[in-house]
Amino acid sequence: MLRGTGEYDKVFQEGVYNCAGCGTPLYKSTTKFNSGCGWPAFYEGFPGAINRTPDPDGRRTEITCAACGGHLGHVFKGEGFSVPTDERHCVNSVSIKFVPADATSSL
Repeated sequence: MLRGTGEYDKVFQEGVYNCAGCGTPLYKSTTKFNSGCGWPAFYEGFPGAINRTPDPDGRRTEITCAACGGHLGHVFKGEGFSVPTDERHCVNSVSIKFVPADATSSL
């Protein structure tokens, strides 16, 4: 997917982002921020929902769904964003599915 073309890059309504592959909740909308990178960015996921694996080149860390192993994107540390974790989870829109808060409250 090309930078800036993802479905969720500019979505900032309340809800939860689930894994597109298995439906596991990954991110709360309250952890999403506009990093300007062209992909959805989050500063943290739900505890235990996301695995991290350093890329062989050592420059990036891949993030995957802990439940199904689906590729989500990469996480970067120390970029200086004003977020509590000093992390940017750069996530591909095709790997997540947004569920608005009003849809989850009726379940």
